[in-house]
Amino acid sequence: MNFNLKRKNFYLLIFIYSITALLSAIYIEKVLGYLPCKLCIYQRIPFLIAIFICFLGYNYIKSDKILTALIVTFTLSTILGGYHFGIENNIFEEYAGCANTNIDITNKEKIMETLGMFKNCKNVEFSILGISLSGLNFLTSLLIVLFSLRALIYEKN
Repeated sequence: MNFNLKRKNFYLLIFIYSITALLSAIYIEKVLGYLPCKLCIYQRIPFLIAIFICFLGYNYIKSDKILTALIVTFTLSTILGGYHFGIENNIFEEYAGCANTNIDITNKEKIMETLGMFKNCKNVEFSILGISLSGLNFLTSLLIVLFSLRALIYEKN
């Protein structure tokens, strides 16, 4: 009984966190006016997936497959957030999609459209307590993976 209650609360907590993270990112983008880079957009995908996984996990508590899917999802989020944080801190090189190196320079409208859509992945325009959002994503995703692994390994019937 205690196992079910803990895991159910865990899924609920991750569900609420995922929705809050997505709504915060949209608020920062649309209301505060900070443009996201392509990696910022990509980092939202695991949170969307996690919402559905947590919904399933909340209703089917005893399934370790659902918890494993959550671990895989947030492992990918950790890798993506760590890579983005590494780009911001000059540990990794930017990939071509961030650098906007594939622009057709003969078409003025395409240039203006491309320049206004995304910002460079190296630039940190918004941070909380001195940590960029990609750094916070890396840390929180890593914590979720660790707590999920703990639940998977140690909380058996």
